[in-house]
Amino acid sequence: MIAKVEPLTPARALRGPFDYRLAGALEAVGVGSMLVVPFGRRRLLGVVVGLAEHSELPAERLVQPVAALEADVPEPLVQLGLWVAREYVSTPARGLALVLPPGTGTGSGRPLRPRRSLRAALTEEGRRALVPGGRLGHRQQAVLEALTAGPAAVAAVARRAGADHSTLRSLERRGLVRLETAAEAPRRPLVEGVGARGGGVEATPAQRAALEAIVERMEAPARPVLLHGVTGSGKTEVYLRAVAAALERGRSAIVLVPEIALTPQTASRFVERFGDAVAVMHSRLSPRERYDEWWRMRRGEARVCVGPRSAVFAPVADLGLIVVDEEHDGSYKQEGDPRYDARVVAEHRARLEGALLVAGSATPRPESLVRYERLTLEQRVDGRRLPPVEIVGMSGTSGPLHERTRQELDGVRRRREKAIVLLNRRGWSNFLSCRLCGRVWECPDCDVTLVLHRAEDQLACHHCGHREPVPAVCPDCGSVSVARHGAGTEQLERELEHLVRPLPVFRLDSDVAAAAGVATVLRRFDEAGAGVLVGTQMVAKGHDFPDVTLGVVLDADATLRFPDFRAEERTFALVAQLAGRSGRGERDGRVIVQALDPDARALHHAAAHDAEGFLAGELPRREAFAYPPYGHLIRIVCSASEPGPEQAAAGAVRELVHAAGVPVLGPAPLFRRQARHRAQLVVRSRDRGSAIAAVRDAVEAVAADRAHAAVAFAVDVDPG
Repeated sequence: MIAKVEPLTPARALRGPFDYRLAGALEAVGVGSMLVVPFGRRRLLGVVVGLAEHSELPAERLVQPVAALEADVPEPLVQLGLWVAREYVSTPARGLALVLPPGTGTGSGRPLRPRRSLRAALTEEGRRALVPGGRLGHRQQAVLEALTAGPAAVAAVARRAGADHSTLRSLERRGLVRLETAAEAPRRPLVEGVGARGGGVEATPAQRAALEAIVERMEAPARPVLLHGVTGSGKTEVYLRAVAAALERGRSAIVLVPEIALTPQTASRFVERFGDAVAVMHSRLSPRERYDEWWRMRRGEARVCVGPRSAVFAPVADLGLIVVDEEHDGSYKQEGDPRYDARVVAEHRARLEGALLVAGSATPRPESLVRYERLTLEQRVDGRRLPPVEIVGMSGTSGPLHERTRQELDGVRRRREKAIVLLNRRGWSNFLSCRLCGRVWECPDCDVTLVLHRAEDQLACHHCGHREPVPAVCPDCGSVSVARHGAGTEQLERELEHLVRPLPVFRLDSDVAAAAGVATVLRRFDEAGAGVLVGTQMVAKGHDFPDVTLGVVLDADATLRFPDFRAEERTFALVAQLAGRSGRGERDGRVIVQALDPDARALHHAAAHDAEGFLAGELPRREAFAYPPYGHLIRIVCSASEPGPEQAAAGAVRELVHAAGVPVLGPAPLFRRQARHRAQLVVRSRDRGSAIAAVRDAVEAVAADRAHAAVAFAVDVDPG
């Protein structure tokens, strides 16, 4: 028997799979088995992607794998990993790495294995030996007495009895103790609940109708389903009951959330409802916790997986349902190679395994509206109206807060209520400049300005992480007159502390998240009787705090100034989502939106909670310019450590893509990032398949050319 093996090496020029001869105990391996194989002068980890009776290579050139690992990957996930590699113009090794057990990676380092420990148990002869005046030493007697309560880990017994391993081995030789190696119980991650609880809720007629439609389609999945429900309409309860229906039918389920660290409430509700049947996967778990959760799913002990985008590769069997919560969120797009979109991967996996995909949002993407079957939840579960939204113009206003915003925040202070304030910009000030000579402090490795972080007394680059001390004087002219421009969440936090004192102010951005943890900040805000939560877009992501009465969005139209066809979509979603955090409890809510252009179309639709109207205006524009969902974009970035090679490589890729009959724009220079010079191409085509194939062939051909050996290539299909 011949195994077709893809070695886990990231080299783009590698052409696999490679044939290996199976004999002896290795004849039992199958598709998805993980093998240690000789590869040139090295030994690499590889994945079996196929089996064959014969090989085209002569028998003398075939070698055997060195060993097989205990872990293996379900065959549907092997096919999914290879599909991701093809669809997102990556390598088979990087695609397969997505579906392997945590800790395996691309074969570097020692893979994690199930943790085992030596355990001791008392034999019947050992029980009979526990008599007064017996012929046992006091340490041996203590060991046997410690084991009367039941089997235990050898290390724990020895510690309790003041003995050592030799004592237990001596007792084993005498037949008084039995020693055996057993797998340790998996480490379960802690899931903290924050915000409103969802237990024991009676479903509304709209929720029941949506659930019935979902369960009906689960029997014979066809098109994916879009659950379009306003904020607070109870989409999570529909998900919970749909998962219960899948489990009742002997199927499993995957629930994707934008970022699990930002939505602990969603994860806690599923754990609360389904207990140990739920596995939680996210990057904040330790490698051992992730590995143990992976194995619980692989063995069928956990049949529901909740997690961010990588959970779409969970090794659950008999998949019946995939839920994509807040499907509009950009964090479903992976930044590193392969740059997959978890929503697209979820759709493909659902089709591959005969499962139903349910995507939910109050602000759905145009792509989902056009391609999915839509179910609607038009009202909040408590029957309350959505909060009124007031847009205020900032033209001619100094400082980050409008007078109307100050008045409303003062009202929150006087009434001892809660508010959420969103400013999608962290740090203290956007940049520093010298008032005398005009110098602007920039990152030495990226063509961007450095952001002032006052709490750390540092300037930081938000692209590469470069940091340097805050200057006391200008190094160019010696002036001490250094100006600070703009405001971030750090400065806003200080201003709010003065404005709403004595109410507490809680800041939530990536700086705070890295130090204190998101769940910790959200829990403190939840437990406070009154206060203000200020932060970046993290504060708008699906949180359900019933006592929030005011939502504020600062610089709401900032994203409209980006050269991005999704700019209006993102602006609409951000404002509408933050507005939905207000007025979910017994008190009515209200929202203030600050903008330089208060007449912007996206803001007016968001203020009216009018997703229908926004999408009705957005879709014709997308169709006219062949933007998604009516066309497809592919971005190719070439980079090099010195200027010049990146442009030459981009030009070579362009010629090959153009020769394949696919329209391509560029190459155009990009700003330097992480000390690398960059050039980009953009492919825009209505035919996704032919465009991906043309780009894949072109990139692989240019990457294999030694003339472009100094260039790195990054391909982004469906750039976010």
